[in-house]
Amino acid sequence: MHKTLLAQGVALSALGAALAVPSVAQAEFIKDSKATLSLKNFYINQDVRNQDAPRQEDWGQGFFLDFKSGFTEGPVGFGLDVLAMHAIRLDGGGRAGKADIERTPGGMFPLESNGKAKTDFGRVGVTGKMRFSKTEARLGTLMPKMPVLTYNDGRLLPQMFHGAQVTSNEIKDLSLTAGKIEHSTERNSSDSHGLSIGGANSGPNARFSNEFYFGGADYKP
Repeated sequence: MHKTLLAQGVALSALGAALAVPSVAQAEFIKDSKATLSLKNFYINQDVRNQDAPRQEDWGQGFFLDFKSGFTEGPVGFGLDVLAMHAIRLDGGGRAGKADIERTPGGMFPLESNGKAKTDFGRVGVTGKMRFSKTEARLGTLMPKMPVLTYNDGRLLPQMFHGAQVTSNEIKDLSLTAGKIEHSTERNSSDSHGLSIGGANSGPNARFSNEFYFGGADYKP
């Protein structure tokens, strides 16, 4: 909760600083801005029938506020994106780790110390952006969809990555992308963590890194 409030404070401070620039520079920043409020109701029931295990079940309601600014005027434009999301538990699916139960939480919400799903959780993602000519740099929260890096949206709240990315379209029909990812926030968490290879180095011997570099080119003939 404290981290969520801190993130919200940082987002509001950054937004206030961006809006404090001279009015001429604000023109496109505000004119091209847009905010979207969306809802998502999600239910999951993983009914395990081929082994003696409880079914995994969760039901929740999500709220999303997505603000995307334009860029300030001038040769170099600056902008800010803020994505705030919150999830409320409607049904937590029992308690994890308890013996002889019919159902257990399905991984949609973080767990309390007693094994029950939390009643709610949320997070705020802030992304600063800069544009020069046809090149754009982004720093902060990223939601990439690329062959080597794609965020997971298979639960109530999506996974988020944190790092930097540069996309250039200076050459006609050619798009160049490069960046670095340092942390990720998982679908059922408010905290960010280092990166690891899922299923390959899990458990007590897992190795984590904050240096995932990527790059690529897309050409449209």
